[in-house]
Formats: sequence, structure tokens, C-alpha cells
Amino acid sequence: MNPDQSREENFSFNSKILNYIYQAAETGVYDIRGLGAKRHVPTFDDLVFLTASMSRYPLEGYREKCKTKTVLGTRHAKKPIELDIPITIAGMSFGALSANVKEAIGRAATEMGTSTTTGDGGMTQEERQSSKTLVYQVLPSRYGFNPDDLRKADAIEIVVGQGAKPGGGGMLLGLKVGKRVAEMRTLPEGIDQRSACRHPDWTGPDDLTIKILELREITDWKLPIYVKIGATRVKDDVKLAVKSGADVVVIDGMQGGTAATQETFIEHTGIPTLPAIRLAVDALQEIDMYGKVQLILSGGIRTGADVAKALALGADAVSLGQAVLMALGCNSPHYVIENDNVDVTSEYHTLGTTPGYCHHCHTGRCPVGVTTQLPDLEKRMHPEWGTRRLKNYLQTITMEMTTLARACGNSNVHHLEREDLVALTLEAAAMAKLPLAGTDWIPGEKGI
Repeated sequence: MNPDQSREENFSFNSKILNYIYQAAETGVYDIRGLGAKRHVPTFDDLVFLTASMSRYPLEGYREKCKTKTVLGTRHAKKPIELDIPITIAGMSFGALSANVKEAIGRAATEMGTSTTTGDGGMTQEERQSSKTLVYQVLPSRYGFNPDDLRKADAIEIVVGQGAKPGGGGMLLGLKVGKRVAEMRTLPEGIDQRSACRHPDWTGPDDLTIKILELREITDWKLPIYVKIGATRVKDDVKLAVKSGADVVVIDGMQGGTAATQETFIEHTGIPTLPAIRLAVDALQEIDMYGKVQLILSGGIRTGADVAKALALGADAVSLGQAVLMALGCNSPHYVIENDNVDVTSEYHTLGTTPGYCHHCHTGRCPVGVTTQLPDLEKRMHPEWGTRRLKNYLQTITMEMTTLARACGNSNVHHLEREDLVALTLEAAAMAKLPLAGTDWIPGEKGI
């Protein structure tokens, strides 16, 4: 035998799988964690723009405007949402996040002229006051659901599924179920909470139609109604959401994050965001509803380039979750309190991780005070500090998005189109149905 083979790792039973098996055999329980998938999948990084030169002329960034205004909910709502930018903040609950973080998110979104979303567990007073435009989620758990709060919202989002855990419910471990969270959710304090995986009062699109009509009646048909779907059987699900009466469809790819769920959901369910957007657009076009029903894409959106590519592929807006938490200090080796940098690396080590690799949102022991309900940790994320950082981040990716739109010759980010993109890999070309760079070949088209 070749001596090197005696130390060669087995591909199927590599060290990661062996550790999984040993832990399962030792404990009899599965892993729970936060954030999103860690496995490699094709992403927007596998696409590039064909910017203008001779066949199209670019716009001058310092002298020619590029519009970013975005309108959502034009199908049925009396009061569609008007946003300054097509970059929204995804639903993240009070419970999963601290009250300070929810306030900072609302304030930053307001300063940027965009919307934020409540998440599981209901609406907090701080969130409503800080958010000019607030989307109220209706989730299977109905934790914290309040018709009076519903009427205070600017839009409603019915959550059917989430990209990190399509077909599964959420979790909130006991350390994060503090007194206020428990009261809002009508739960016992300090006890683990599991959310339902499906809504209790409907089982299909016909029932969803009735539910949407109920929500329209209670809000006098003023508010746009979104339907959020974890990306799995995208074409059928989008068509059924539209048939049920949705004004806006939200598609969440498998790179989307969560506060806590089984790792087997995070890594082994759903499809990537890249093919999800193409399938959603195809579905709307097939039923002649593209442009009539707006499409929001989420799941691993990080940069202005990601946003521009999503719009070029047919999205009307994107929604950010994990990236927002990173902007607020998630996975950072420092936090800022009274203008002093404090090293919290040792606290990451206590969790069994290091800055940059942490996914312990579920524990409630976030060293930088983002995903916690513990007062001593929560105070590490000051709303003022968080607002400034998140606003800076949103401004940066907005500038990147408009820079790319101008470079493609567009005076409006919503004029970006599929013809502006090509793919760098076979997988991305096949999933997005874009030509491989330097060719006119789309894998899978015309039977090839």
C-alpha cells in the first residue's frame, strides 16, 4: 500500500462526518445553531456585469442621477409602500434579537427611507416608533399576534416558509425567553419555545385566499400583503401565492439565516438564491403577473453588487438579514462602549468558537450584544452606535448598486436587465439561465 494512502481521509466519512457521528452516538441529539448554510453553493459572485462601452454608453456618476425609488404592493392595496431604495430589512424577531438591536434597525431603515420587518413574537413599541415603514409578520406560531398592532403596520407579510428552514418551525431557547419576551408570546419564562411549521387555520392556497381576505378586511384594504416562501418548489409556490391574492411575493433562498434551527435544515433543505430568483420570475411571466405582483429576493444578499444582480435578474427589491447583523457587530472581535474598544475574544472562546466563525445566536450569549436578552450583554450594542453603522452600510451598498447601474447605461436601478449579466461557471449559467461568459451558450437550453 502507498504510505500516503494510510493517512488519506475518506471522502464520505471525513473528519466532519466522523465528528457528527461521534456526537450523535454520544448524546442522542442533533445540532441546533443560528445563521445560514456554510456549504458552498453557486452565488451572485458567479455572475458578472457586461458594462457599457460602445454599444451602450455609461452614465457619469457625479453628474447624472440614478433613481432608486421602489414601490411595493400595487396590485390590491390602497396604500402601496414607497421606498427610497430597493433594499429592505428582513423579519428578525424581538427575542432572537435584543430590543436595542431592533431599535437600531428601525432607526437606520427610517433614515435610509426603507422598511423593516417585525419577525416572530409581535411588535415592540420601540420598533414601531423607530420605523417609519414597518412590515408586520403573520407567522405559523402566532406568538405576539395582535390585531391592533396589525392595523398600526404599513404592510403585512404572511410567512409560509423561511430559506434556512423551509418546512420547519423556529426555535427560541429558554435563555432568550426573558420576562418581556415571555409576556409578549404568552409563554412560560425561561422555557425553550418551538414554533409551528405550518399555520393553524389553513392548509392550502384556497384557505390562504380566505386568510388574506380576512387581513384585508381588518386593515380596510389599505395595506399591501406579502407572502414569504422558503425556496423549494418555487414555480408552483409563487403561482399559488399569486392565486391566493398576494400583492408581493418574497422568495428566501437557502443561504438565508435563522436564529436557531436544526443544522440538518440549514445545510440540506431548499435551493440556492440564484436559481430561486429565476424560477420565481419564470412563474410570474407564465401567468402574466410579472410587473403586477412585486418580487422581493432574500437569502445571502451581502453587497451592492448582489443587489444589482438580483434586480437585473428580475427582483423588484431585496431583503437583508444576516448582513444587517454583521453590520451591527455580529462576529466582531470588539464592541464599542463609551467609545472604548473592548476585546471580547475570550467570550467567543467560552462559546467554543472565535470571531468570524460564530453561529451561536441560539444560545443567547452573543458577546457583542446582538442576539441576546441578557441585560449585561444587550447594553453592548448601543442603538445610536448601531444606527450609525447600519446606515453607513446601507448607504455603501446603495452607492455600489447605483454605480453598477450607471456603468450599464441605466438612469434607474430598475432598468437593469438579464442582458447585462453573464455567468462564470457552468453551474451558475445553468441555474440562472444566463450565457457562459464569452459564449452565447446557456447550459440546458435547446437540449444541450
